This record gives sequence, C-alpha cells and structure tokens, in this order.
Amino acid sequence: MTILALEFSSSQRSAAVSHHGSRAEAIEAGGHGTNAFSLIEKVLAEAGLEREQIEVIAVGLGPGSYTGIRVALSIAQGWQLARGVKLLGISSAECLAAQAQAGKIFGRVNVVIDAQRNEFYRAAYEISPTGWGEIRPLQISALSAISPNAAANGIWIGPEATRWFPKGKIVFPTAMTLGRLAGRRSDFASGDKLAPIYLRETNFVKAPPPNSVAF
Repeated sequence: MTILALEFSSSQRSAAVSHHGSRAEAIEAGGHGTNAFSLIEKVLAEAGLEREQIEVIAVGLGPGSYTGIRVALSIAQGWQLARGVKLLGISSAECLAAQAQAGKIFGRVNVVIDAQRNEFYRAAYEISPTGWGEIRPLQISALSAISPNAAANGIWIGPEATRWFPKGKIVFPTAMTLGRLAGRRSDFASGDKLAPIYLRETNFVKAPPPNSVAF
C-alpha cells in the first residue's frame, strides 16, 4: 500500500511517502506559509513515485493550526475526487504519542498543543517500550487550572511544550510517524466525513437587522 501522509497541524509541516517498506519525508519548519504542493512533489521525487501511484492519503487532523489542517484536508479531498484514493484521518495528538514511544519517552506522557485564548489541548498517555494507551482523553485546559507541581504528573511534550512547562520536551507531529500509523489502520473515510479536531463549541451570533433609511 503506497501512502502519502500530510501533517500540517503545527509550524513544522511535513509530507511523507511509504511505499513497499521504504519511506521518504520532506519537512519545512518555521512558519505557516508552506507551499503544500512543492512539499508533496519534493517527497514524491525523493521516493521516485508519481502522483498516480498514491493509494492512500493520511491526514493529521490536529488539533493545531486550523488553516494548515484545512489545507491538508482540501488536498486529500480533491485527490480522492480525482483519483479515487482512500483517505484516513488521524489525531495529531496520537501521532505525538507514537513519536514519544519511538523517541524512548516512557511513563505518563502529557501531550499539549496550543489552543490560544490562554488555553491548550491536553491528552495523557501511558507509554512503554512495547506500546502505549490513552489514559486521559483530549480536552481543552486553561493554564491556570494546571497544578504548580505539574512536573510530578509526568512528562509534558508538544510543539510548544516548554512555553508552559520549562522541563517539557519539544516534539512536533511528523508525516513519517503519521504514515506509519496509517499503515496499521483500515478505517478509511470519504473526504466529506473528515474534519479538523476542534473541541470548542461553535457559536454563531446573528447579525442585527439592517437599519432602515428613509429617502
């Protein structure tokens, strides 16, 4: 199964290809202005593949950069319409947990991702050399709600972990890890069923009626 993975949920964006056991990855860091198609063409060229050879596209659903995730989803949806590829959506927090295991970060690991508004997304995993499992589901937490002795609650990782936890570890979700996770899954979805992970309630404010003007 030839998989193209797109992980655009953080300031470090990446694309990766997995093809018959071989892997290639292209990474761009330091901003949100990534030319997505240039990144894809770069990794395809490195892997010696054409677009038509892609069978599955895996997308990191966040949480994280809403714009970046939407770009990745739009590419995947268009590709499915044009070529009929299979799509997978995978949590970027789950991707970070898998990377922690690969990096030999064991024990209770807290994944934290900026949610703005002085809040962050947080999930906790128990990670060992043989596997990992979620012990606290993904939720939004306020910084003020975190105990001063947070370090006693395990290791804190994420793209900006040291912003809140000085002893935390900076870890970015990568397309290479995303593709590895995708290779173990078969819960494919149609493009219209995939959406960014966004835990806030959507609130709409009705605009007031226009003022009448007498002529």
